[in-house]
Amino acid sequence: MKSFQYATVHSTASARELVADKGAYLAGGNDLLGLLKEYLISADTLVNIKSLPGLNKIEHGRNVWTIGSLVTVAQIENDADIKKTFPGLHEAAADVASQQIRNVATVGGNLAQHSRCWYFRHRDTQCLKKNGDLCYARNGENRYHSLFTGNSCISPVVSSLATIFTSLDATAIVLRDGKETRMSMAELYQRAWENPLAHNSLSNTDLILRVEIPTTRSRSAYLQASDKHAFDWALVSCAAATTIEGGKLKSPRVTLGSISPVPHQVEAANSFLDGKVLDDATATHAADLILKDAKPLEHNAYKVPLAHALIRRTLLKLKGEV
Repeated sequence: MKSFQYATVHSTASARELVADKGAYLAGGNDLLGLLKEYLISADTLVNIKSLPGLNKIEHGRNVWTIGSLVTVAQIENDADIKKTFPGLHEAAADVASQQIRNVATVGGNLAQHSRCWYFRHRDTQCLKKNGDLCYARNGENRYHSLFTGNSCISPVVSSLATIFTSLDATAIVLRDGKETRMSMAELYQRAWENPLAHNSLSNTDLILRVEIPTTRSRSAYLQASDKHAFDWALVSCAAATTIEGGKLKSPRVTLGSISPVPHQVEAANSFLDGKVLDDATATHAADLILKDAKPLEHNAYKVPLAHALIRRTLLKLKGEV
């Protein structure tokens, strides 16, 4: 690890000024410190933002809930009101890594974490995501990689919270150029879909301040499949959220994680589900629509049937059948 300066800040203005072009924000540090140790990134200054006021709170509102970027994943997991109001968010938080990591990992850090692709993480490999010429995963070991992508890089987004936040139509409030900017989850990751060098749409000085979740969808669920039962990233994750009125789905949203550089939604599937009575046949057809254009590679074709099963199970979970 290269040497760096360290500073603790108490205002967002100071944080932005100290980070500038060659610094990095530090909160839980689970991802950042690993990147620094492996010489995958460098920073002249680590700016400790854990003392920024108001960003470690969960605020309940009638129409919108607000979760600060410094709220830990464990806080979400252990909040009884979140478990009642947004059960899918509780389930996603409970599936993040280990209890020790959840105790320090923050919402902002979970959303902003970098690629887990082993070619990117290997400091001696100059892959496409590190300004190289090739995505080595395409013709190499791609067991954990994307089924959908908009560019030559097939590294997927691995944030569990991004998957459920997308289905809940959550909005990230980002401090950009000194002003608060509202970004949907799709917008927060869109640059990674288009640009192989990007992990998300954030610049170096952009700072996630909070996430706002509308209460319009009263039911939500999250499931993931991993190699190990605990302390592992998802091979595929699925989140669904909706309201059920008169036995029919209203404004449903289904999102897949770990299969694309962005949390993956298909509007045709959401439109198909809207107004439907949820049963096995309906859930199965929605899964068919979501995965219709998947492009599996040599080692990750297993993700297609796995995702299909997860979509069906997550949707049926909304009505308590699995």
